Amino acid sequence: MNMRRPQKTCPFCETRVHFIDYKDDRTLGRFITDHGKILPSRLSGVCARHQRQLSTAIKRARYLAIIPYIRGMQA
Repeated sequence: MNMRRPQKTCPFCETRVHFIDYKDDRTLGRFITDHGKILPSRLSGVCARHQRQLSTAIKRARYLAIIPYIRGMQA
């Protein structure tokens, strides 16, 4: 009895994105939970290469106050 989920395809690989931009807050917001945590790749379906780029981009955007550290807070 193998209860595996079907493999999700990476949304960045489908659209052939080579570099995830930290200034694109709308795209980054899709991969953040309500508490401001970064979604894991098993839930978001992002491949390992893009997950590393995504986490770096989110951390850069947080540092520059483009996106908040906590979702409910406004800058």
